[in-house]
Amino acid sequence: MPRLASDWISLAEAAEIFAAANVPISRSTLARWAASGKLQSIRPGRLIYVRRAQVRHLLQPLRRGVRAEDVQPGLFEEWTP
Repeated sequence: MPRLASDWISLAEAAEIFAAANVPISRSTLARWAASGKLQSIRPGRLIYVRRAQVRHLLQPLRRGVRAEDVQPGLFEEWTP
């Protein structure tokens, strides 16, 4: 029987998700992010677990667009000498 996907994954599994996206992140870096609060984590014993959805969210590109109303008027109009 296949293992069901859990919301909480180990740091090793999180590092594998990053590696699959060609973003090499070490488990120690993930542990520091968990300790600083950048990643929500739990520690039921010696292992640290982080949320799978949050790891995937960190792999999403940031949207850095410009709103249409913030563009200078006439910037894209044709210029004629």
